[in-house]
Amino acid sequence: MGNCFGRTAKVDRSLSNTAMEVPIKDGHTSSFSYLKASTSHGKNTPGSILIPRSEGDILSSPHLKAFTFDELRNATRNFRPDSLIGEGGFGYVYKGWIDEQTLAAMKPGCGMVVAVKKLKPEGFQGHKEWLSEVNYLGQLHHPNLVKLIGYCLDGDNRLLVYEYMPKGCLENHLFRRGAQPLAWAARIKVAIGAAHGLAFLHDSEQPVIYRDFKASNILLDSEFNAKLSDFGLAKAGPTGDRTHVTTQVMGTQGYAAPEYIATGRLTTKCDVYSFGVVLLELLSGRTVVDKTKVGVERNLLEWARPYLTDRRKLFRIMDTKLEGQYPQKGAYMVALLAVQCTSEAKVRPQMDEVLAVLDELPNGKDTKKPSKVKQQAVSNPGSNSAFRHHKPSHPNIPSQRPTCVGS
Repeated sequence: MGNCFGRTAKVDRSLSNTAMEVPIKDGHTSSFSYLKASTSHGKNTPGSILIPRSEGDILSSPHLKAFTFDELRNATRNFRPDSLIGEGGFGYVYKGWIDEQTLAAMKPGCGMVVAVKKLKPEGFQGHKEWLSEVNYLGQLHHPNLVKLIGYCLDGDNRLLVYEYMPKGCLENHLFRRGAQPLAWAARIKVAIGAAHGLAFLHDSEQPVIYRDFKASNILLDSEFNAKLSDFGLAKAGPTGDRTHVTTQVMGTQGYAAPEYIATGRLTTKCDVYSFGVVLLELLSGRTVVDKTKVGVERNLLEWARPYLTDRRKLFRIMDTKLEGQYPQKGAYMVALLAVQCTSEAKVRPQMDEVLAVLDELPNGKDTKKPSKVKQQAVSNPGSNSAFRHHKPSHPNIPSQRPTCVGS
């Protein structure tokens, strides 16, 4: 369900691996009954827990505008092909224009630019996922979550209106042929922003599990600030004495945590695993599953395994597009953090601990004492690692990836 939208009207279909999320085995589906309210700030301190919400309550959110289909048709110039900026299994994303104050449709080039996602009736994202996105993004507000402006529910038409993210998605910047190489500083900025978003979701009496963290769902603004998008698979996490929620297994090959695939038990540590995979993509410039490769190189985690904990060998998996322009110690710290994030669930760090390590990354010199997570990784980087105990993918998850539009 991932999608990217950037500043150009050209639709990118260059990636050979299109993706989707599908159930991979039977399970008990958890409803999204409880949500946390929040304030809009950089710290991860959500507010109080809300009561269960019906569809009517969700769609009557005071934070969202209920658009008519005609309004969005006018805003996108009747969904013209030259307004199309993204396409995936869910449907299409169009560039549109609305008045910043009244949110009324405007002529192209006037008012505020928005991204309008129009679901295919036969697409992989159904009404439940569409409603989940309205539910969560209608309440959750944070600098590192994409802003949902409104929605449209008109007969079989289901649309979502988002803030426009001019730099598109991280996936395009890392993997699309011909893309301008992403500098090391920008990669770390993206990682820190995405970590803030996940930590915000997790840090609550009633945590929210994102469940769909991957490069195509990390959108970038004009200054490469990262924002998480696509909450169709998000779930309310466990509370009280509960250690997990049991749900139908959904995910994208390579990103889903092995224990979740095996048992259907979902925890915030599943998001941490996915974050570790994206860290490896940021380091290597390689996608987690690459069908153009053969043997061990097809799977990023398997290929990177021998090099991540050896400072002298780490350069062998670093993205060649960086041309060596990165701090060696900083890269090694990120590699060790990725090892910790993709280890067995019981020894994975929490996202606030991950964020603390990222905030300590050196800019040419070391000025801070290593955090607990980093010390554990340095002292025994191979212990309990997922590189020993788990295959990072599952044969029943499709190896396809979503189509994205870059900058």
